[in-house]
Amino acid sequence: MPELPEVETTRRSIAPHLVGRTIRAVTTTKASYFFLTPPRELERRLTGRRVLALVRRGKYLLLELDDGARVLLHLGMTGQLFTASARSVRLLNATRSGALLPEAQSAFEPDVHTHLVLSFDDDGERVLFRDVRKFGKVQWLAKDARDARLSKLGVDALEATGALLYEKTRGRKAAIKTFLLDQAVLAGVGNIYADEALFRAGIRPTRAARSLTKPQCEKLARETVAVLMRSIETGGSSISDYVSADGSDGGYQHERKVYARTGEACSVCGSVIKRVVLGQRSTHYCPSCQK
Repeated sequence: MPELPEVETTRRSIAPHLVGRTIRAVTTTKASYFFLTPPRELERRLTGRRVLALVRRGKYLLLELDDGARVLLHLGMTGQLFTASARSVRLLNATRSGALLPEAQSAFEPDVHTHLVLSFDDDGERVLFRDVRKFGKVQWLAKDARDARLSKLGVDALEATGALLYEKTRGRKAAIKTFLLDQAVLAGVGNIYADEALFRAGIRPTRAARSLTKPQCEKLARETVAVLMRSIETGGSSISDYVSADGSDGGYQHERKVYARTGEACSVCGSVIKRVVLGQRSTHYCPSCQK
């Protein structure tokens, strides 16, 4: 699932293709759980509207429109937001058994998995939202409307501080890995970067959150921000479906220290990377480096 770095990278790369442009036409697939706002209503609400900004809240993107309304976009697990000229997109089929042939990629046209296409008055590039598994979401929000998904989000993970983590971990029996995945605490952290931040901080993911000291919380906050920023710098992690707006892969997957490296040697001490399941999520750590 795209996490904060992937969503922020997407925001930065797709914003120039959205901001300042007026939507001429909205093309959708049929109604499904992908659309929190029905497709016909979405078409009616968006046609003729000018995009003023594209902002991020945790793992969500928000299009801000000239009438004060907003459009919530969530990539879900396999969502891809890209321009029509994107090449080498990781266009996987529903069974994930393979990608389109190179010649099909170079001439990609919206398929049954392309649920939203925005065309613009300037006849420039279209913007496409494709999602094979349809766990992504699109929702129109009226001016000043509150949304339950956004209201429950905690501090953006890029603004994490040791003081915040220390305050929030007091009395929390949950494993620190599970705690980091709580979007009401830090918005944007997911499985990949929780594992990586904990490794960098030298903290075992199975430890009770309340057992962390103030210095450990300070270090974990610093490392969480550092690993997220580094992933943004490298374009995010392209492990399965994620691509940037131009179709290019991210690069952080080549820098992972523990995530999805079960059985491999730790790059620091040589110990074998272990895997456990916490809260139904695969969790990876070094038994020597993390205490």
